[in-house]
Amino acid sequence: MIAGFKRTEVRRGQEWYVQPVSEHQAQKEYTCPGCGRIVGVGVSHLVAWRADGVLGDTADLGARRHWHTHCWRIS
Repeated sequence: MIAGFKRTEVRRGQEWYVQPVSEHQAQKEYTCPGCGRIVGVGVSHLVAWRADGVLGDTADLGARRHWHTHCWRIS
C-alpha cells in the first residue's frame, strides 16, 4: 500500500504522478531508475508514473517506478 497523497509534477516536459511511500509501507526491494541502486525494504521513497501517457492509465500505472527521493528530486 502506498502511504502518501498522490500529486502531479512536470519533469522534462512530461507530466508524472508522484506518491510517497513511508518506511513502514516499503515492504519490497526495487531498483531506482535514477541511480541504479537498490531502494531497500524499510526505506521511504517515491513511486512515479506517467500522468499523460498515450497508452492509458492502466499501462502508465503498470510502468510505475520506485525512486529514491533524492534521485527523483535531481532527475
